[in-house]
Amino acid sequence: MKKKINRLRVAIDGPAASGKNTLAKQIAKKYKLLHLDSGKLYRYFALQVHQSKDQKVNYAKLKQALKKLTLKKLKDKRLTTEPVTKIASIISKKKRIRQMLKKVQHDIAYNPPKKFKGSILDGRDIGTVIMPDAHVKVYLTASLSVRAVRRYKEYKKMGIKTTLSRVKSDIKKRDHEDTYRKISSLKPAKDAVLLDSSFYNTKAAFAKIDEVIRNEIKLLNATKHKSL
Repeated sequence: MKKKINRLRVAIDGPAASGKNTLAKQIAKKYKLLHLDSGKLYRYFALQVHQSKDQKVNYAKLKQALKKLTLKKLKDKRLTTEPVTKIASIISKKKRIRQMLKKVQHDIAYNPPKKFKGSILDGRDIGTVIMPDAHVKVYLTASLSVRAVRRYKEYKKMGIKTTLSRVKSDIKKRDHEDTYRKISSLKPAKDAVLLDSSFYNTKAAFAKIDEVIRNEIKLLNATKHKSL
């Protein structure tokens, strides 16, 4: 009898507004995986900084906040506000911040609760730094114009007032920062599946990645891969 894998690990990386979070949620639902949007961790820290009187990074306080962190707290709507977003972009460049959050991501990636069949993380360095041995690695991207429109629509639904040109400018700036930062720069893993979603809707993009995952599961089961 073939041995089934029971701990699938999927990594999805990509620039801002590429659609990785939406795709990750769909995959998590189908395969019963624990999902983590790693960007929310940096936003969680950013919120702590934003709420402080001097709005400066206090590592002792962040360490305490980390002890109180739950996945439920990562759903806080305040994490998506513009001030928090800007602070998150700044502190994510700090080596110490990334080291503090790396362990959290590792724990979620490699030790999901038993009710889950594995984990799926999306971010910018999941397949290259956090989970380099993921069974499936995806690098999802789209043109700047397409991503700007997507993010602008998201903001409108959330009631955030801005302009398309401003959103486009912010994303372009973030792309440059993510790509050229010294620590955990944005780049696809060597063995990642590359997918440009500029001309795909969510359903089509999901179908392509779903096929990759199904094939990987078949391969792992066929070779009697050791349960993870």
